Amino acid sequence: MTYETGLLPPQRPSMFRSMTEPWNDQEDFAGDDEAPSSEPGANAGQADAAPPSADQVKLALRKVKDPELNLNIIDLGLVYDIRVDGSDVQIDMTLTSPGCPAGPQIMTDIERAVKAIPGVGHVGLNLIWTPFWTPDRIEPRVRAYMGL
Repeated sequence: MTYETGLLPPQRPSMFRSMTEPWNDQEDFAGDDEAPSSEPGANAGQADAAPPSADQVKLALRKVKDPELNLNIIDLGLVYDIRVDGSDVQIDMTLTSPGCPAGPQIMTDIERAVKAIPGVGHVGLNLIWTPFWTPDRIEPRVRAYMGL
């Protein structure tokens, strides 16, 4: 591929590196203040916050919706149990069916919503199938609204 003179800027940003240019870690990351740090205390604002309560976690989970039903997972009855131990949060949950195509998205959204709570460290999701989910687990007011 050839370029006429003047069509490309004199220096391309490193993210537009061609396949033939050598890789230089120092050049690409030098001065990158936004890169995540694995050093202790990197998320000091999160670590210094008080541990969350189960109610705070439940409130955050109300923002997570099943994309097919457009209802939050708490009202759907998908969350069976929430346990908070210090900054660690464990959630026992299920899906509407073992083959639920939205399962990975729901679980990713859960982790993202819970980790956004100040004071949360590790989030553990336990996908369980007993008891199996049925529409009877939907909150009564939501069931009435849906006509079930």
